[in-house]
Amino acid sequence: MTTHTLPNDTPEAADELRRLLRIMAALRDPERGCPWDRAQGFDTIAPYTIEEAYEVADAIARKDWTALADELGDLLFQVVYHAQMAAEDGRFDFAAIARGIADKMIRRHPHVFGEEKRATAAAQTEAWEAQKAAERAGRAETRVLDGIPLALPALTRALKLARRAARTGFDWPDAAAVLDKLAEETEELRAELASPAPDPARLADEVGDMLFVLANLARKLEVDPEAALRGANAKFERRFGAVEAALAEAGRRPEQASLAEMEALWQAAKAAERPR
Repeated sequence: MTTHTLPNDTPEAADELRRLLRIMAALRDPERGCPWDRAQGFDTIAPYTIEEAYEVADAIARKDWTALADELGDLLFQVVYHAQMAAEDGRFDFAAIARGIADKMIRRHPHVFGEEKRATAAAQTEAWEAQKAAERAGRAETRVLDGIPLALPALTRALKLARRAARTGFDWPDAAAVLDKLAEETEELRAELASPAPDPARLADEVGDMLFVLANLARKLEVDPEAALRGANAKFERRFGAVEAALAEAGRRPEQASLAEMEALWQAAKAAERPR
């Protein structure tokens, strides 16, 4: 099937963006705007921004391109929302946001917008990270791990922390060494569980250590831990749904079945997914 590239830089695109900005301004109008929209601030809108980003990722994972266009619109609206509130406070406006990211992309791609040449994606990644490091230094972020947002999902932040530290040489030599570390952390958890009165804080600490090591194992294997966990979640949901459906055929619910019975149905659902 032949595909055709659709142009984005069109008069229609500019018109629609201006229309969206006007709609946002109307929603926040002090006299005639929406009461709910007028009552919002950065802190109350931020959770919606995060939620919309996840919905974009979900549409991509499902390869639902119609839904993706809709979800990207919702995410764009979040950017417009924050820009409107910032403009009202005299901090910055939408033009400053667009100008800032455009300038950043030009600055970080001198091989595209300047005379510099880079032959490979690896060379570009190295140069990109060097440019980001220079930008962090310009913001007085002098420590290696400065600038990694606290609000990131914990697994994603663990991955970013480890990647940043690894660039200094602070890293395991290979995936096998990470597995050894995981075994070590597992034994520490077993030891805590074996104590007469396991300390909840210690248990949480040991589980956190194991999750951090797992994020590093994913990094070494070039696996996205968030995507891997999403896949595992979907697999669990699918298989448990099969268990539930099998029990429903007998007029029963999971809480009315024994663990052994549910395990047998789980194994059957697992076997049914194996390629023949």
